[in-house]
Amino acid sequence: MSVTLQQLAQALGAELHGDAAEPILKVNTLEKAGPGDIAFLTDGKYRHLLKSTQATAVILRAEDKGESPVPCLVMKDPYLGFALAAQALDTTPAPAVDIHPTAVVADDVTLGEGVAIGANAVIESGVVLESGVIVGPGSFVGKNTRLGARTRLWANVTIYHGVTMGTDCLVQSGTVIGADGFGYANNKGEWVKIPQLGGVVIGNRVEIGACTTIDRGALDDTRIADNVIIDNQCQIAHNVEIGYGTAMAGGTIMAGSLKVGKYCIIGGASVFNGHMEICDGVTITGMAMVMRPITEPGIYSSGIPLQPNKEWRKTAARVMRIDDMHKRLSQLEKKLNNKD
Repeated sequence: MSVTLQQLAQALGAELHGDAAEPILKVNTLEKAGPGDIAFLTDGKYRHLLKSTQATAVILRAEDKGESPVPCLVMKDPYLGFALAAQALDTTPAPAVDIHPTAVVADDVTLGEGVAIGANAVIESGVVLESGVIVGPGSFVGKNTRLGARTRLWANVTIYHGVTMGTDCLVQSGTVIGADGFGYANNKGEWVKIPQLGGVVIGNRVEIGACTTIDRGALDDTRIADNVIIDNQCQIAHNVEIGYGTAMAGGTIMAGSLKVGKYCIIGGASVFNGHMEICDGVTITGMAMVMRPITEPGIYSSGIPLQPNKEWRKTAARVMRIDDMHKRLSQLEKKLNNKD
């Protein structure tokens, strides 16, 4: 794939400086770029690489334009420019093309225009696949599920029954949507399963990473709003609700009936208690343990940062003694107060 620098400037909404006819083949870093590549400068600590870059062109801010030895595309946000350029030059193949003869499609499935279904995929009764939907090889779409226009499932994705997914969504391989939530009653030591009777409702432009699990609701639905991005290997339990524009990094675990607001950013390997609410505009740093509701926007952290082992052993030993230290301090305070 090749585009001219002029075409790329128009796609990015950038100001072009240099030869508009230069052909661009791919995106690369300032250090590794060569002829036909477009690089990008987003961080001042890499500015020293600009003068020696072998890229055909560079995406950068206006203040760096004078330092560029090659044609450039000037933007307020070069990182956004990088994302848009990568989209324009994307060569990722489609998960499937046409309907493979080994795909199993129920007679009453509704297929929109241009639907593609890969080898050995199974589409069950009552399913609606809107125009441009792609279902990758080996995937399963359960009864009465609806996938919105241009939504793509990569290989071996499992969508259970009664799931609704909006338009322009992307689901990576190995993900399971609509499995049973963890619902059981205890009868004298014996676990009694509670059938999970809700569904999963996913909005538009939602992207879900590989091997993530989103459980169906117990009675009401699990809900993921528009423009949410979820990384690999996340666990979203039954009846969780995630608000518009929230981003979740890999390995995050959310317990049941958690409500997360709009535009939250959740660091990897974070763990959330259930039956509570996180307000809009919250940032959770990686490996946080969130046990209580958050009612004010801001940045929140927990956990002990990495230390050399000898220092960590001392820290751990002191933490184990913290209750005793608190009691001794309280006694000392009482003695000092009595003297006064």
